[in-house]
Amino acid sequence: MKNIILLPILSLALLSFSCEKDNKPLVVLPENLTTSIQHVSGDVTVTVSANNANFYSVVFYENGDSTFVTAQDGVATYTFQVSGTYTIKSRAHSTDMDFIEKTEQVTVFVDPGNTSGAPTSGYTSPASYAGMTLVWSDEFNGTELSTDWTFDIGTGSGGWGNNELQYYTNQNHTVGGGFLEIKAKSQTFNASEYTSTRLKTQGLKSWKYGRIDVRAALPYGQGIWPAIWMLGDNITSVSWPACGEIDIMEMIGGEGYNDRTVHGTAHWADNGHAQYGQSTSLPAGKLADEFHVFSIVWDQNSIKWYMDNVQYNQLDITPATMSAFHENFFLILNLAVGGNWPGNPIASTVFPQSMFIDYVRVFQ
Repeated sequence: MKNIILLPILSLALLSFSCEKDNKPLVVLPENLTTSIQHVSGDVTVTVSANNANFYSVVFYENGDSTFVTAQDGVATYTFQVSGTYTIKSRAHSTDMDFIEKTEQVTVFVDPGNTSGAPTSGYTSPASYAGMTLVWSDEFNGTELSTDWTFDIGTGSGGWGNNELQYYTNQNHTVGGGFLEIKAKSQTFNASEYTSTRLKTQGLKSWKYGRIDVRAALPYGQGIWPAIWMLGDNITSVSWPACGEIDIMEMIGGEGYNDRTVHGTAHWADNGHAQYGQSTSLPAGKLADEFHVFSIVWDQNSIKWYMDNVQYNQLDITPATMSAFHENFFLILNLAVGGNWPGNPIASTVFPQSMFIDYVRVFQ
């Protein structure tokens, strides 16, 4: 026999179960499960705790996705970087495996002021170009992403094919103060040691040819790998590299040369994987110190790469083997940690790290 009692208390509902088991009633102690909310550095930490040592599981539901967090010492904690209402389900059991379960709605407000770390100076590109029309842009005004963006979640296949270390969530980003901020954190999550965010316009917006300008301030440090790039729409049918890849900007962080150097590269299929790229560097300082504009100019003949409107790379795409670059491509913005190319973070790598995006503009 099982009785279900629903007790509305503020914004939470507590489900209490009772039954007969070996002639012993279930031990139901509602006060054993409590939730606290703490604001830390612009983020919000939600902690579920119990004074029962057998408290063993919590599931945080983020915008429809479930995140399981194993409780330790009767406490489970998760940090949210985006305001919203979230569902938390937690469970505790007694020594004879009877259990109580609690489901509650928690509304958190995250102060968007954590974008204050963005530089206040740097290069700005023109708002228009002769003979071209602005066909799409995101200026990141307001406090939420537009519906033209979606997320990659998780660790991908083999660390997104590169042995990367981060777990991508839909929480490591904010929009505020006129910027998009993507933040990489040293934070254990789902067996990964780091978290970050990877945004894309796949299935929502894509383009063939044009000029793309992205004004960004980059992170820094060994093991840090920010990227602004594109993949062919047909990746789901022909896979990579046959779909083509255009890396508008990649930076492999590291003290000195690496923190001031960006790479512009293309990848395609030609009897296997083919690629071509070049790099450009600031004379001194870091790409984190100021904003810079990373661009491609792409037409039926070539792709040209620019930083602050100075060309540093060009690829001829007229050969038949370059047919991938005559199809539609979608945009990706991400901040990776570790991987085959950058290597892993070291003790001196500072976390969190942020990539700030001021705007993305597409002209045709």
